[in-house]
Amino acid sequence: MRLAGRRPRRYPHGHLIRKRSILATIIPIADVDPALVEELLDAAFEPARRGRTAYKVREGMECLAALSFAVLDEDQMLVGTIQCWPIALTAPGNGHSAGRAYPMIMVGPVAVLPALHGEGYGKALMTASLTAIDPRAPLPQVLIGDPEYYERFFGFSAAHTGGWQLPGPFEPHRLLCRTAVPELLPPEGMLGPWRK
Repeated sequence: MRLAGRRPRRYPHGHLIRKRSILATIIPIADVDPALVEELLDAAFEPARRGRTAYKVREGMECLAALSFAVLDEDQMLVGTIQCWPIALTAPGNGHSAGRAYPMIMVGPVAVLPALHGEGYGKALMTASLTAIDPRAPLPQVLIGDPEYYERFFGFSAAHTGGWQLPGPFEPHRLLCRTAVPELLPPEGMLGPWRK
């Protein structure tokens, strides 16, 4: 998955990864051919990934380009990506917030070529995305993933998601949220695409 003829550019918000003498560069995902991104996602999750519940949550949405990145190894080969999506938690039909949509950011998928798991690429991609969120108006971030890992390194938790629903099967303990003000989120609701 080489980015032919292109030299990775350095961005003020970009990151360099150095681990075991491997030098890699994080670039905006918009600078990568979408076909290469799809190929990498198939390698990381297999083509059946499109049937997962997370795809239904963000169905019809374009990824948030400013929060979505790719990582290239020292040979300019695509080895990982992260995409973030506009979604909303819609409160149920009773009470003063009935039907109100609370905008959020869905983080993921975080995809790294299987042979390179554990090399730090995924952690670097998560860090790039989360630090790119505007600290003046941070929307809550949601993901479906390993609670121990995402809580330990990034502050995600299932503490406030127990009453949330998804448009498909999921394991409730893996539905995680990171927010500075959890009190503002409804305790119940359905996650889905953010339609303004």
